[in-house]
Amino acid sequence: MRKLFFAFLATVLISKANAQTDINLGIIPAPVSVTKTSGNITLGDNVLILALPSNQAIASTLKQFLAAKGITAKVVSAKTPLTANQRAIVLRNDADQKLPNEGYQISIKANRIILDGRNAGLFYALQSFMQMFPANRTNASYSLPNVEINDYPRFSYRGLHLDVGRHFFPISFIKKYIDVMAAYKLNNFHWHLTEDQGWRLEIKKYPKLTEVGASRNGTIIGNHPGSGGTDNELYNGYYTQAEAKEIVAYAAARYINVIPEIELPGHSSAAIAAYPELSCFPDRDTYIAANTPWSGPRTGKQVQQTWGVFDDIFVPSENTFNFLQDVLDEVLAIFPSKYIHIGGDEAPKKYWKESPFCQQLIKEKGLKDEHELQSYFIQRIEKYLNGKGRSIIGWDEILEGGLAPKATVMSWRGEKGGIEAAQQHHDVLMTPSTNGLYFDHKQSTAEDEPLTIGRNGKGFAHYSKVYNYDPVPAVLNDDQKKYIKGVQANLWTEYIETPSKAEYMIFPRVYALAEIAWTPLEKKDFKNFSEERLPLHLAKLDQTATNFWVPIPFGQPDATVNGENYVVELKAPVNGAKIYYTLDGYRPSENAAEYTAPLKINVPSGQKKVLKTIVITPSGKRSIVSQSIFNNGAADVK
Repeated sequence: MRKLFFAFLATVLISKANAQTDINLGIIPAPVSVTKTSGNITLGDNVLILALPSNQAIASTLKQFLAAKGITAKVVSAKTPLTANQRAIVLRNDADQKLPNEGYQISIKANRIILDGRNAGLFYALQSFMQMFPANRTNASYSLPNVEINDYPRFSYRGLHLDVGRHFFPISFIKKYIDVMAAYKLNNFHWHLTEDQGWRLEIKKYPKLTEVGASRNGTIIGNHPGSGGTDNELYNGYYTQAEAKEIVAYAAARYINVIPEIELPGHSSAAIAAYPELSCFPDRDTYIAANTPWSGPRTGKQVQQTWGVFDDIFVPSENTFNFLQDVLDEVLAIFPSKYIHIGGDEAPKKYWKESPFCQQLIKEKGLKDEHELQSYFIQRIEKYLNGKGRSIIGWDEILEGGLAPKATVMSWRGEKGGIEAAQQHHDVLMTPSTNGLYFDHKQSTAEDEPLTIGRNGKGFAHYSKVYNYDPVPAVLNDDQKKYIKGVQANLWTEYIETPSKAEYMIFPRVYALAEIAWTPLEKKDFKNFSEERLPLHLAKLDQTATNFWVPIPFGQPDATVNGENYVVELKAPVNGAKIYYTLDGYRPSENAAEYTAPLKINVPSGQKKVLKTIVITPSGKRSIVSQSIFNNGAADVK
């Protein structure tokens, strides 16, 4: 198999060297190799789709896509004989096993379009084919270039996360989220199902988890810690097991694995509110200040109404482990994923330090401290899940006190945890919040941005920051780099209340994520990505009922520039969008001047001029207002 792979790779490199033109045909993520040859194929009516019985679902999707383009297609047996002039699309399954896992090839020549793929590869070939398909007809038909595409992923794990604990999202949106992932070749949906602010999965043995734990009596107003209190409105929602299974099946049909996250031992307020005996102090109020002595029962537990980290935490008792094992048994019956995410992050040790039971347990187990107690907790859960044929993923805090023997580490507090885990020969998934992969962070520093988790300039993650991130740290040696299995972006929803805002936060950053997860480093090209392909994909998105963040014009300076004469050439970041501008200090709108040609800006000595722009897409979506300062010796340049 190794020989076959390297033979395939050699073929790719040779074909690249012999290419007349090396292009990417607008595909995101950019393929390994795209070679355009002379000639083209035209598709009108009466196209045949040749497919094996196992490929009927893909064939049906292709037929529907062509129908939307006005092309009549018929699905026939893969053994159907063809005439030389018959236009046909042939679906294949890499019968010779010559492709890497999830790899695919697209070959267009001599009236034939051949989509060939291994495992999920054929599905990915279809996604690329649909992306490269022309937007418009020419003489009642569509023209596609003769081309050879060879492609396979850089990483086996390509993930996107969604937190439904802070805010709940309907099944219809979850499916739309998965559709986006599938279109851009992401293959792991990390579903964050339990939190301090809500338990979102039905567990039949413990009905209070959703009867009590899925509801909170209010939600914080404004940014944490906030000054407006909570809204005092009941907020609830959860997924039944049948709905969760529906999502698993929907994702599997699109070659996406669903990884459930059941948080432990911290971020467990909702579960403890339902079953207080899971706490070290069942009657102790979680709002007692750290410096206030506790002298008996207070107001009990609640599903949290604010954001942050809370002191209450699962007590590591046999009762708790039995509870968690029961919960996990039901989780395993819903989710066939090899991986089960068990959280492990932001677990405060205050209650464990104060608990006589926990202190006695530390002594009995010969543990050094509360960090080793957490490691004991995680290892108990890992052993149980390993016994069920599953493996755990945990946030990088699970390194503290000793890493569970077979755990995969998800590195979120920068790269340090991932580097440490890889050096210990543990599998690693990179998702550092410091490198643009927290999609709840703002996309610019402009005042127009909506409320997000970042304040005072913190938490900034423009799509360029995502694109320029390499998930494999240079500090690792070649052997250690093999343990970096993939990359993931996370969407935490403290400040994301609706599907529309969730869409605003993931687009266009999800495109950049797809490219760093799939495309080889040497094939990445930010200028091509941002100025050629991104405007095309955003224009298609603009034609759907989907919200997104509209980038500022390409070519606009993002800082103060000094001099007297300037020529500013702008380009719309969305195909078909218009740019409006002002030079008089006022905020632009569609009532301002429309940019149609390069701007010649002359600044008299001792003065400045401020260029403000806004982009408005064909559907009416608007960018932030962006400004550039052109200064010729003025004292005040703000």
